[in-house]
Amino acid sequence: MKIYTRIFPLLILLLLTGCGSKNYFVLVEDPDGSVGEITVSNAKGATTISEANRMVTVKNRKKAPGTTVGISQSRIDSLFGQAVDAQPDPPITFILYFETGTPTLTVDSQQRIPVILETIAARNSVDTSVVGHTDTKGDEQQNNTLSAQRAREIADILISRGVDPAILEITFHGEKNLLVLTGDDVSEPLNRRVEVTVR
Repeated sequence: MKIYTRIFPLLILLLLTGCGSKNYFVLVEDPDGSVGEITVSNAKGATTISEANRMVTVKNRKKAPGTTVGISQSRIDSLFGQAVDAQPDPPITFILYFETGTPTLTVDSQQRIPVILETIAARNSVDTSVVGHTDTKGDEQQNNTLSAQRAREIADILISRGVDPAILEITFHGEKNLLVLTGDDVSEPLNRRVEVTVR
């Protein structure tokens, strides 16, 4: 059984324990060019892969995973191309920014709305999240309310331009989950945002 994967180590371990035949684990670049790391292990040992286009083979449960070896892109495509093509596209996240203390988009962010709409349409999205945030200026309760208003404002804009409300998941975090870590009562433009993630 051959496995091509960019998945988390826990899932790899589950796959390994469920398969009795030879397994191949290959680490490849993510679409953004970054490379993560996977560890393949069983009761006999473990091998970590941290470079793109490297592979480790596990013959069976009674033998430790082998050492990593290089694998060409053409070989990856030949062995695993169909599996890769079947994977869903990774989510795309857009960050929209707001004027201080308001649910009003900045001018630059207003211009991003058409791109979000195009992405939702192109992907035939059935799952798009809209998450509101604030900076730490003001009290926590006001910021919770403001982050909800921001998320609702973006959802309303999307709906008014044809997005099905049923595909939107609308949440808010107030001044929690800051993009830029600051102390309390700090005005930070990058934290005054809504994140729209299209899946």
